[in-house]
Amino acid sequence: MRLFIEHRTVYRFSEPQSRLVQLLRMSPGSHAGQNVVEWRIDVDCDARLKPGRDGFGNETHMLYIGRPIDYIGVTVTGEVLTEDRVGMLSGTSEPLPAALFLQRTRCSNADEAIRDFARELAEAGGSRLSQGHRLNEALHDRLRLIPGRHRGSGDAAAVFAEGEGSYSDLVHVFLAAARTTGIPARYVSGHLFRPEAENELHETAHGWAEAWVDGMGWIGFDPSAGRCPDDGYVRVATGLDYRDAAPLSGARIGGGEEAMEVGVRVGLTASRSRH
Repeated sequence: MRLFIEHRTVYRFSEPQSRLVQLLRMSPGSHAGQNVVEWRIDVDCDARLKPGRDGFGNETHMLYIGRPIDYIGVTVTGEVLTEDRVGMLSGTSEPLPAALFLQRTRCSNADEAIRDFARELAEAGGSRLSQGHRLNEALHDRLRLIPGRHRGSGDAAAVFAEGEGSYSDLVHVFLAAARTTGIPARYVSGHLFRPEAENELHETAHGWAEAWVDGMGWIGFDPSAGRCPDDGYVRVATGLDYRDAAPLSGARIGGGEEAMEVGVRVGLTASRSRH
């Protein structure tokens, strides 16, 4: 598919900020099954952007604003060609060993309930790949998706106990369960094309997981959909959990309150051209 993506984030401050520094992980890379045709970042004020790459291999941009501001908008737009590879990943920048993604984090820490759940699924046997599919489908059946932004606490145990959560919450439960059975797993942030909601505005980007399978490499799993990523997915950044792959993170110097608005639109390029 040839997908068009528009991802806009607006920050409003109740008091002018004297300095703002933001780390942007909003630019996808090209690899097998995903080819970035064009991509651009626009900031609606005088700012400096410095490109780079973080320790996970994600393409990044540091955004610096050194004058007082009470509003900033960041918009990324682009086109990406995608191919359905049934979740199998290859051709990506991989600076870290898979074993690193066995680490627990605050967002993806497994409690006794998650460990028991994961252990029972693993005891059903089969290959690591079949275990990944079984876990993904079981979480899809057990947890109710509440579309919207990451809740902030990101506590996998609380999400599992409550039986519901956002895209990122469900991924954190997958990570916690997979790692407790010895399967390296990582968070992926990106975009999802939904044919039934083409070009509609959503308040968050998408998130899913990747698990390491010996002999095959990284395989994508989306617990919110109960399936592997296909050509409707655009992969942007990875990390141990949401915090490592969040589209924006940073710091500001100044008082007052901060409000953030996000709008994400994904559609077919051909459909967009007809409007």
